[in-house]
Amino acid sequence: MKKRFIDGKAGYGKAGRTRAVQSGIAVAAGLGAFLLSSCIVSADEYRLGVMDKLAIRVAEWQTADGTIRDWSVISGDYTVGPSGSISLPFVGDMPASGKTTDAISQEIGSALQKKFALKDRPSASVELSQFRPVYLSGDIEKPGEYPFAPNLTVVKAVSIAGGLRRAEAGQRFARDFINAKGDAVVYMADRARLLVKQARLRAEAANQDSFEMPKELQDKPEAKALVASEAALMTSRKKRLTLQLQALDDLRALLQSEVETLAKKTETQSRQLQLATEDRDKVEDLAEKGLALSARKMAAEQRAADIEATLLDIDTNSLKAKQDISKANQDEITLRNDRDAQIAQELQNADAQLDELNLKLATSNSLMSEALTQSTDAARFDNTSGAASIAYSIIRDVDGQPKEIPVQENTALQPGDLIKVTAGLYMR
Repeated sequence: MKKRFIDGKAGYGKAGRTRAVQSGIAVAAGLGAFLLSSCIVSADEYRLGVMDKLAIRVAEWQTADGTIRDWSVISGDYTVGPSGSISLPFVGDMPASGKTTDAISQEIGSALQKKFALKDRPSASVELSQFRPVYLSGDIEKPGEYPFAPNLTVVKAVSIAGGLRRAEAGQRFARDFINAKGDAVVYMADRARLLVKQARLRAEAANQDSFEMPKELQDKPEAKALVASEAALMTSRKKRLTLQLQALDDLRALLQSEVETLAKKTETQSRQLQLATEDRDKVEDLAEKGLALSARKMAAEQRAADIEATLLDIDTNSLKAKQDISKANQDEITLRNDRDAQIAQELQNADAQLDELNLKLATSNSLMSEALTQSTDAARFDNTSGAASIAYSIIRDVDGQPKEIPVQENTALQPGDLIKVTAGLYMR
């Protein structure tokens, strides 16, 4: 029959040849439309990967006799295997991973033409019939493998997988989350107060007049009130210390003045004692010669003794004043040492309390994270101490290497992506 069509003699005739040519044109037009749909896919430069499914159809236009040969033995559905290749009859394994459908179609035609030494290269239509799947893991209801569809986003994929993980019947992870967050609120408030107190104590230990707000609290609205309260306490304590030191200074000044006065009295009394002693000696000389009465001698001796007693009292008072000055100096040293010791003790207590609060806060955060991990229903509860967060990331092959990329809910996915959903906690 084929021969008669070529010869144009028996069987078909001119009308037959016309119908055959028209039929060939129609088939070629249909094949062209099919190839056009393949070009639409390849226009996006989509690169094939393992588990992509292809619909391949091969036809050959034979110019010698104006007919189309259908390569039905090759046409069919194919899947890109683990090695990244597709296996075709007569052609064998053909690398497909990383290539476009247009490139595959060209390679199929060239391979068949070379294999059978054909004059005309067969036309291969390669259409992506099914994308390779995406995978979901983490804090979702139904992790696993899901088919990819165009315009698939992260949130759509999570919805397909049943949404975020929810607690089973009878479990109270949300309640545990609320309790842990309630404790965290108290711990965070206590921690803020201790941080400000710690900054104030360090400033006092360094004899500074003021202190700066801790960097950790600069974004906290309640920090200014805490700093103002501790600053007022710091001013009060400093004023009290200043008054105590001033009182000691005044006492020392008074005692020093007394010592100086007593020194002048000592000088005056010493001169009087010298005169009294000289007078007494003269009276004794006269008494020995019988020129002076014994009463006068006794008066001179009494006067000298009185002056000596006065000098002794003055020296005693001077010594006592000097002792009081020494005691005032020691009181100042003791006052300063007691203040430094008190500040050091308070700072040590504040550090210990901060360590304890950090441990309690870490425990509360762990309990909240565990509750979120078990059930993302707890994520709807929020307060000023922290917030539940749902983080999304995808693992995608980039240049042949897997790479984890943080994404948002509306990020468009690609076939083969692994979506990781993580429920966590961040502190404000």
